[in-house]
Amino acid sequence: MTHHQSALTTLISEVLTDPDLAHNDVFRRLLQAGLQDLIDAEATVKIGAGPHERTPDRVTHRNGTRPKTLATPAGEVDLQIPKLRQGSFFPALLSPRRRVDKALYAVICQAWIDGVSTRKVDHLIKALGNDTGISKSTVSRICADIDEGVSQFLGRPLDHTWFPYLFLDATYLDVRVRNRVVSQALVVATGVSGEGKREILGMALGDSETTDFWTEFLRSLRERGLKVATSADPLGVAVVTSDAHAGLKAAVKAILPGAAWQRCRVHFARNITQRVGSARSKPVNALVSTIFAQTTAQAVRAQYRTVIDGLSGSFPEVAAMLEQAEAELTAFADMPQEHWKKIWSNNPIERLNREIKRRVDVVQIFPDPASVTRLVGAVLQEQHEEWLYAERRYFSEVSMRKLIHTLNAPTGQTDHHPGQELFLTA
Repeated sequence: MTHHQSALTTLISEVLTDPDLAHNDVFRRLLQAGLQDLIDAEATVKIGAGPHERTPDRVTHRNGTRPKTLATPAGEVDLQIPKLRQGSFFPALLSPRRRVDKALYAVICQAWIDGVSTRKVDHLIKALGNDTGISKSTVSRICADIDEGVSQFLGRPLDHTWFPYLFLDATYLDVRVRNRVVSQALVVATGVSGEGKREILGMALGDSETTDFWTEFLRSLRERGLKVATSADPLGVAVVTSDAHAGLKAAVKAILPGAAWQRCRVHFARNITQRVGSARSKPVNALVSTIFAQTTAQAVRAQYRTVIDGLSGSFPEVAAMLEQAEAELTAFADMPQEHWKKIWSNNPIERLNREIKRRVDVVQIFPDPASVTRLVGAVLQEQHEEWLYAERRYFSEVSMRKLIHTLNAPTGQTDHHPGQELFLTA
């Protein structure tokens, strides 16, 4: 078995051989070494073996490391998080959900201080360990720390890569504004980068989903560096997936030229149910789903016309809906087939929405708009980091090269057939 020297042992050796180190940043280095040893020890327990160690308890192997900078009172420390060949690993001592819990705590406390709490909120405060309450100065200090990080995250530049796929969704929250509880629209944008990774791009809170509101939100993304597609350079936003909100559609057309709009097929199925009723909609939606079971763009559009013809007699209203929505329901078909299932609906964002909803339901009524940004922004920041450190890409490198080929291909030559080989350079 190969001997593995710990980070702390290495640091002690350095201090003994270099006296100047002991007077410079030895405390920061000591903290860094100690944390690194704890991380490596936890990884060893999860893997079932130390580095280069052979044991019958081993369940996977190390696969390099990823860097993680941690801010501490002694200064920033650079840590290395082990990566695994199978599964994922994040050390418990870094607590990936700590920021969100802290934000939730601050929002609840703010509501309690402002006198808008309920008995449930009071119980939550006590459950969090505050039997005697919490001062305004303490809450302000907590909020300032969270707000700074969330503000930097939500305002970060987006010009580090290009985003071919953009997903937009909205939900409504109850917020106290000028001493009245009103319903406000929370919109969130996520995207898939040119490297095939998912990212949180931004969020905004407004009175309603008007064209002006969506336009302002999308313009803010562009001002931060979101690249749009042009005829000279098609590597920009290629497809925007959302529900059929008129204000959103108008904003996408105005702010994201060159992007196709993909109407969420799940929302469209709900629209059919609302039109013909739940009992009658089941066979109709089953027939419509055959459109999305095809394997080529030509087959998708041919089946689309077949479904319209099949519904024209018994369900003329649904046939009319399909006729009007053909371009927006089949925008996905111009992209590589490997991407279809993940871009023809807003389902990929549903897990994120559930996480937001889980936190929001605890608060119920937000004390002010700033508290929404604080809590939801913290949730989004944590999710963004999870996606960033994920072992697997959302879309493979090969499929992203196919996408680049598709976007650069002349019009009418974008269809891919099963087994087709594309000889592309990385």
